[in-house]
Amino acid sequence: MWIRLMSDSSVLSSPAMVKWLRLLIISLLCTGCLAQASAWWLMSQMQMSAVSGSSPALCDLIPGLGRRQRRLCQLHPDVMKAISDGIRRGVAECQTQFAGYRWNCTTVEGGGFGRIMLKLGSREAAFVYSISTASVVHSIARSCSTSQISDCSCDRRRVGRGQDSQGEFSWGGCSDNLPYAISFARKFIDSKDRRSRDGRALMNLHNNRAGRKAVKRNLKIQCKCHGVSGSCATRTCWRALPHLSIIGADLADKYHEALQVTVNPNGEGLIPADHRRYDFLYGPKAALFQRKRINRAELARQDVSAIEHQQARMVVILCAVDAATTPPVYDVITSATYCKFIWCCRVECQMCTEIVDVHTCKAKPPAHNRTHSIYPSRDFLHS
Repeated sequence: MWIRLMSDSSVLSSPAMVKWLRLLIISLLCTGCLAQASAWWLMSQMQMSAVSGSSPALCDLIPGLGRRQRRLCQLHPDVMKAISDGIRRGVAECQTQFAGYRWNCTTVEGGGFGRIMLKLGSREAAFVYSISTASVVHSIARSCSTSQISDCSCDRRRVGRGQDSQGEFSWGGCSDNLPYAISFARKFIDSKDRRSRDGRALMNLHNNRAGRKAVKRNLKIQCKCHGVSGSCATRTCWRALPHLSIIGADLADKYHEALQVTVNPNGEGLIPADHRRYDFLYGPKAALFQRKRINRAELARQDVSAIEHQQARMVVILCAVDAATTPPVYDVITSATYCKFIWCCRVECQMCTEIVDVHTCKAKPPAHNRTHSIYPSRDFLHS
């Protein structure tokens, strides 16, 4: 395979191939890192259209893929582009949901999530697994309904009449093909962890499932009215996915209620076993930002200020859940903005004034010498 690619000068000289080879070298230098992380995320940094074009053999160059994942890549090259696009959108949505937090879904060059993925199973890792899976499912389903994947199209299983709160309607239009997307994403993403039954693999599978269920949970019915002069005498309806931000917000809520678990002493399953199937899981000793055990009073005694710009919730996070804040102080900040270069040779700027609220954490004496978690340990699973 390698000799054939090297002999094809047109493939080798293409920008897509150059990027593939560069990423392959990076991955070989970081083999130990990729062994512990879901390296299929690196597909987001690749030009997957090259696979769906002339050489499906490029699937063998994607670092970290398992045997079944490579086989799926070779058999369904057009789906790989949807997966790559989905991962990119998932990273962007993760960064949007956590903008302003201590962890803001930072990525490193090469497409990985840095040391967060090398942890034993943190709350942040649980969210990344779920949003990545959800975004891939979302991307595949949308690609099916827009005829970008040859193996699938609209979901036309629902026919005839239907009914909702507004009355009866006829099924029609082009429903997003969620069944195909969920099935393919499960086979591709879960394949490596299904071969292992250790605690981390079980958590990964659970959080992947949480991502798929979040997409399914947010599937809605959209309708088009038919009638004289815009009346709604009859309706044609189909099932459509919302914008990815809706699903991201749903999963972000689960992140704050993540359930901490450990492996059952007998080696089978996770403890506790009565978690809901769509909640997040994370493992023990995996707090990335000292969130696992934090003394609220000690944190409150620190003179921590949170500038309430667009996210007032940061006051709660920095001061801990039950720590009070002092009354807001309004600061006036003037800065140079909209600067432009004038030929020749000066820079002109507009002076903009902004009013911001500054909150300061107020010390709260501890009632007992106990430690707590900033967030309630419920719902999502992590270790």
